[in-house]
Formats: sequence, structure tokens, C-alpha cells
Amino acid sequence: MKEQGDTRTRIQDVALELFTEQGYEKTSLREIAERLGVTKAALYYHFKTKEDIVASLLADRVATMDDLIDWGRAQPRTAETRREILRRYADELKQRRHQEMMRFFERNQTAVHNIAEASKLRDRMLAILDLLAPPGAPATVRLRRALSIFALHASMFVLNDLDEDERGEAGLAVALDLVDTPGGTADGDASDSGTARRDPSGD
Repeated sequence: MKEQGDTRTRIQDVALELFTEQGYEKTSLREIAERLGVTKAALYYHFKTKEDIVASLLADRVATMDDLIDWGRAQPRTAETRREILRRYADELKQRRHQEMMRFFERNQTAVHNIAEASKLRDRMLAILDLLAPPGAPATVRLRRALSIFALHASMFVLNDLDEDERGEAGLAVALDLVDTPGGTADGDASDSGTARRDPSGD
């Protein structure tokens, strides 16, 4: 079973590489199999189409976000919970494939748009934003807290003159600053008032 899982992962990695290099439409299953050094039959065992491969990449991302959402929903709506959500989200962005996935999305928006799993990814992002600021919160608070998530993503592209750790630390520092904006009573979080801001390490 482990070997099958490893093969599936290798197919995803090589396909993502090719999709990003030359575009989704211009990449064939034959090219993916050739770069992997396997037969098309071996590739078909795991994925029948290119769309299946992309859907599997999106599904893996959705599963990761579901874990974070489930954790967040089980916690009280406090400033510390919001900060921890950002820390966990930032940690996930450091994991394998994230930057490659972002480049793929940027260069192949039409292909992704037509895959059902993409809408699930958008739904999960909205769920995370709801954990940071529910709909009843003031508009300015909701916007700042949404921007805290986007700050984590933007750091990977805007600060490309820094190494990965430095980019991540800067992004998290800005994200925590944004999410610490007091939400008032509409946020349902009485602990906001006077809550001390914490540094990115959480100490």
C-alpha cells in the first residue's frame, strides 16, 4: 500500500511540475508518464485523466483545510484562537507543494475553474475567514482579518528576495497584527478588549 501511495505522490509532483512549466492544456498524460519513467498503463492505474490529477491535488488541500476548520470550530472564539489559526495556517503553507500549487493556480486558472474540487477550496477559505471574523462583525474588522490570511500568501511572492523562513516570519508578523484588530461586541469575543498582542513565536 505504501508503494502505491508513493507512486500517486510522484505522479502528482511530476504532473504539477509539468502543468506549471508548460501549461495544463499543453501537457499530456504521455509526457507525465515519460518523465516519471513509467508506462501509461501504470499511470492510468492511479489517474485516468489530467483532471483527475488536479482534482486529487485540490482534494488534498481541502482535507488539510478541513482539519484546521474542525479544530477552529471546536475552540472558543477568542483572540488567541484566531492567532493560533493563523499560526497553523502559516505552518501548512511551509509544507511541500504549496508554492508550486500557487504558481499552478496562477498560470492555469481556466483549467482549475472547471474542476469541482476548486469550489470546495473556495468554500473552505470562506469557512476559515468566518472563524477569524463572523458575518456580524464590523466590515472593517472582517476585511482586516481576511487580509491576515492573504498576507501569509503574499509574503511568498512579494518578499522573494528573502529565504523561505524570513518570508514566513514576516508574513505571520503582519497577519497577527491584522487579526489582532479589536472586534467589539459584534464579534462575540469579549476577550478582545485590552488583549496584548503577541509576537509570531506565540511566546
